[in-house]
Amino acid sequence: MKILTFGEIMLRLQPFGYKRFMQAEAYEAVYGGGEANVAVSLAQLGADAAFITRLPENAIADKCIKELRGWGVDTSRILRGGGRMGIYFCEKGAGVRASNVIYDRAHSAISEITPQDIDCGRLLYGAGWLHFTGITPALGENVADATLKMVKAAKEKGMIVSCDLNYRAKLWSREQAGKVMRELLKYVDVLISNEEDCKDVLGLTAEGSDITGGHLSAEAYGKLGGRVMAMFPNIKYAAFTLRESISASQNNWSAVLVTDKEVYRSKKYHLDIVDRVGGGDSFGAGLIYALSSGEDGQYAVDFAVAASAIKHTVEGDFNVLSAGEVKKLMGGDASGRVQR
Repeated sequence: MKILTFGEIMLRLQPFGYKRFMQAEAYEAVYGGGEANVAVSLAQLGADAAFITRLPENAIADKCIKELRGWGVDTSRILRGGGRMGIYFCEKGAGVRASNVIYDRAHSAISEITPQDIDCGRLLYGAGWLHFTGITPALGENVADATLKMVKAAKEKGMIVSCDLNYRAKLWSREQAGKVMRELLKYVDVLISNEEDCKDVLGLTAEGSDITGGHLSAEAYGKLGGRVMAMFPNIKYAAFTLRESISASQNNWSAVLVTDKEVYRSKKYHLDIVDRVGGGDSFGAGLIYALSSGEDGQYAVDFAVAASAIKHTVEGDFNVLSAGEVKKLMGGDASGRVQR
């Protein structure tokens, strides 16, 4: 199955090591963005993945496309135009100090895309799955309209549509997010969320959970999934990643997958974090990969959590792994012993 992802990819600039912005004299440059991260992860797992975005005609964007191709992503559906590529600065946290992100993405190429730029016949041709996140429609009303056009066309073609809510307070308000995402979610089959997104976007909370205190109830998120599916009967799977934050360096990580008949709980992993950016995206990719391969709910959520647990040990946005590594971790081999 051809799997498409639609969204923005940015140049990621970060101080070397764990330096703060105020200490930085040089920056490391990589690329990343929610839907691009999913496409790369899918390609690494062995899926046929293509990324749709809009990038300017310049050498920085050319290098970005080359990078995506190098990871096995089909870039033939990337549109070219606009004046600039979005940038984000990332200061990695450690211990009690949280990570910090500063966006510089105003007037980026994709933020100026319009529905008229979207040729659904060409962009969706031959595909069976379309994935987007809540970050993409947050880039502007025009981008939200373009996203809606694409998901409507995908459903008309009989494609599966997945969405990671991914609320970003630095991009839009809760009120804006709620209005736009409620319309988009009418066309979604697989919903992915974290501990807070349903509260921020849909006003729904998991009772008995304390996000700041690090206490999350899998049972409560199972019930939350049922409430989401009652609100949007078209949603067949609702997945929630559960991050129990001990510190910026140590988290407990698990997930819940909800269907109309069952609540599946994953194994819980204790993470010593190298880079948590892209952790949720790698979960989404693992879930899409497993479900599109015909796996059942329990296997899908276990695979997705294991894949994203590995991502937390990998520098950069992209999850560099194989399906074999994920299955090995699912089988209980988390010793970290040298492979000789």
